[in-house]
Amino acid sequence: MEQVSIAELWDRVTSTQQTPPWWLVVLVGLVALAAVAHGPTWRVARNVVTIAHEGGHALIALVTGRKLDGIKLHSDTSGVTVSRGKPHGPGMVFTAMAGYLTPPLLGLLFAALLAGGRITLMLWFSLALLGGMLVMIRNAYGVLSILAVGAVIFGVSWLGGDKTQAGFAYLAAWFLLFAAARPVIELQRMRARRMAPTSDADQLAHLTGVPGLAWVSFFGIVALVALGTGGVLLAPDTASLPQPPGF
Repeated sequence: MEQVSIAELWDRVTSTQQTPPWWLVVLVGLVALAAVAHGPTWRVARNVVTIAHEGGHALIALVTGRKLDGIKLHSDTSGVTVSRGKPHGPGMVFTAMAGYLTPPLLGLLFAALLAGGRITLMLWFSLALLGGMLVMIRNAYGVLSILAVGAVIFGVSWLGGDKTQAGFAYLAAWFLLFAAARPVIELQRMRARRMAPTSDADQLAHLTGVPGLAWVSFFGIVALVALGTGGVLLAPDTASLPQPPGF
């Protein structure tokens, strides 16, 4: 029975699902855009971006051989990832660079999976990332944030119907793609007011000698390219769109 259950679970995760109707893709895209544009909603939804941001720092720190001490997520949607190793060099540069790059690139990865019909795989991949991150969280709010997001994803992937899963998965991908640019804009506003002297961009400026504004611009360009590419991947097939009378 155990082998059958594992086989069934594996088949469920790796199988392809039918592309959702065009109206659902458009609807959740508009909802994601509204969540980013609407201030009160953004203040809550931004926690998801922070999770991706800090997860990116943590993952690259491990990949580059740094020792990861822990991650903290705060109720003001800020976060911090602490790693140990050389205070300079490629490992530190890539670790500092990863934060603002992770949300748009993760959104682009999700869009690619969804374009291939891998809806369930995308949801369970998200759970795996959250599970890996959970063991490194070092404060109560961070644990609650990860568990809350994970519980929602698990509930949708395990209990939701096909349209519910598809709608949620497309919503998550659209949200990351739309949301990636706003923290970059907020970063530059804070830098202009001299309120973020130790931001990722300023740390990178210190590490590389490249001005902080150039790093902010780089983050913004990546976010826009990911949005454009991901939008093409997520866009409904024109064949599924309603045709005018006579066609």
